[in-house]
Amino acid sequence: MADPGLPPSAAPRGEGEAPLPAASSAGPPERAEEARTDLLQEDDDSSSDYGSRDKPGTTLGRTVPDGNVLFPDLFHTDHLLFYERFKAYQDYILADCKASEVKEFTAEYLEKVLEPAGWQAVWRTNVFEVLVEVVDVEYSALKAVVQLGEPFLCESRDSTFTLECMQELLLLKERQIPLQELWVVYDESGEFDQTALAIEHVRFFYQCIWRTWDEEEEDDFDYFVRCVEPRLRLHYDILEHRVPSGLVTDYQNLLSQCEELYRKFLDVRNSISSSDSDSEAENVSMVEGLKLYEKIEHLKQKLKLIENPLLRYVFGYQKYSGFQAKGLRQTGSKVIHVVSSTMMASLLQALIRDKLCPETCGEELEIQFHNDPLAAVNSCYEGDTVIICPGHYVVDGMFCIADSIKLEGYGLPDDVVIEKRGKGDNFIDCSGTDIRISTLKLVQHDAVEGILNVHHGKTTLENCVLQCETTGITVRTSAELLMKNSDLYGAKGAGVEIYPGSTCTLVGNGIHHCKEGILIKNFLDEHYDIPKITMVSNVIHNNEGYGVVLVRPTMPSDVKDASAKRSEGNTPPPQPGEGGAAYEEGFRQKLPGCIADELELCEQTEIPEGNYEIANELGATSAKKSQMHKKRLSELGITEADDNLMSQEMFVSIVGNQFKWNGKGSFGTFLF
Repeated sequence: MADPGLPPSAAPRGEGEAPLPAASSAGPPERAEEARTDLLQEDDDSSSDYGSRDKPGTTLGRTVPDGNVLFPDLFHTDHLLFYERFKAYQDYILADCKASEVKEFTAEYLEKVLEPAGWQAVWRTNVFEVLVEVVDVEYSALKAVVQLGEPFLCESRDSTFTLECMQELLLLKERQIPLQELWVVYDESGEFDQTALAIEHVRFFYQCIWRTWDEEEEDDFDYFVRCVEPRLRLHYDILEHRVPSGLVTDYQNLLSQCEELYRKFLDVRNSISSSDSDSEAENVSMVEGLKLYEKIEHLKQKLKLIENPLLRYVFGYQKYSGFQAKGLRQTGSKVIHVVSSTMMASLLQALIRDKLCPETCGEELEIQFHNDPLAAVNSCYEGDTVIICPGHYVVDGMFCIADSIKLEGYGLPDDVVIEKRGKGDNFIDCSGTDIRISTLKLVQHDAVEGILNVHHGKTTLENCVLQCETTGITVRTSAELLMKNSDLYGAKGAGVEIYPGSTCTLVGNGIHHCKEGILIKNFLDEHYDIPKITMVSNVIHNNEGYGVVLVRPTMPSDVKDASAKRSEGNTPPPQPGEGGAAYEEGFRQKLPGCIADELELCEQTEIPEGNYEIANELGATSAKKSQMHKKRLSELGITEADDNLMSQEMFVSIVGNQFKWNGKGSFGTFLF
């Protein structure tokens, strides 16, 4: 049954007369209590009545404008919750419209809920703010017909915007102002609540969701599912600090680049369409347009990957803070840094016997004492050693290790615990030539990025325990990781992510209770070499997905193979228990329709042993990539390609590994 306070014309598309979602700002206590009562009475837990014309009082908050001019208070609408915007776009504004129908659906929504006249607003631009009164609404154009408010209130960067200037400007604009440039003046009656919220939804959509190229996209998919939902989720993930700052910067840069290239593309296309001649200049313009189009499509694809919450961490980004190594001290000396919350005589004697005596160290060394591991690491120069005594250390910061140092615990890993608290992108970033970390337990909390990132150089991790939060260890391009006899668990992404061009050696480790065990990325630009991976005697178990997942681009041979299988018509349907089928079904259930149609997942069967089959599959992948690389070189006129460049098998060695109780099997291939 519909809310009696909501006009039937505002019912959601396809859902009868259900009420609109509530606003996040609380109103007067008695009104809030009434809303809570209505909320409990409704079956839909996201419904309540706001902006009811039949009940007095507003449920929206108010904002006092900044500045010296005495503007009236405005409705506070720019802090809506995710579900409020989501439900408004899904149920009331866009529904299942195509990209080309967005403006039409939005106009239809506004016509139902927007007061056509009689309300005031502040018209805001980059250079001025002025009070106006709305006398009519052009719904199809998403514009309001306005006149200057009385009294005349205006604030600008300079004094040139007088009453006469503003009247002249309005005449030039035929008194029509885009709705998204209007902020509705606060009214306690509740009569203009829906008007204020509707304009906020339009403003937010065109500022944060809509892209200038959306209308030219194919209309085969639901625009809300394909574009609106992932972009909306990304916006709130960024607001709530669930996305690494580097990835946010990458996304914003990609978006700016794409918008700039698209403007250039439109200029080129318009110049071609306006020319009737078949001149050489037009042919050059067509070639330039094609190149711009390819660049735009490439950037759009990257944007979609970041917008999709499931693929955001799979494809990631490669930038980091670029912290610099200190190098050797001017004196050339090396220091041992001892970390202990309290130093007892017995502990000091044991340290001198085991770690600090000249016979053990081989030379006379300077010793510095610290009570904070982060401070000790920040004090290190090339060749220093940090010894962390037993204890539970809580750090609120990031370890940036750019010099070749040793970081070792004194005792068993469970006795030397370093716990990361507070929000932050990283826990440990390594870029030194030869970094060694041993006998520590690293515990990560409230993170948005992995527990250990190897950006450059070589990092050796031995006899450690890593309790992860998001992803586990990331081995970036050109970096090297040697991980021995360590235990890694709890990653919401992959336990170990291996990038193209990296070297990763895993010996005698346990990787378990993660989303995926090991994720191998082989999808970046063609000039990257394949990763070199050694896996010996690891136990990869109890991961939600696969033990090992290979991510690689779809190649022509994959398409041909898939077409051949379809043409045969005798391929049996995949069974629920088969690894690859489960992987495909799980991903396709979770992915938005647009992404699911853009990705193809390779079907694999369950692999009992795993080692031999994984090596064969990855070797075949390397061969396919080698063929593609040679073909590109041939097209560029390079007739001889280095056979060793791409044809080496990805695995240097894969023996003695055990794959147990992984949710989707031992190995899966993710074709992109």
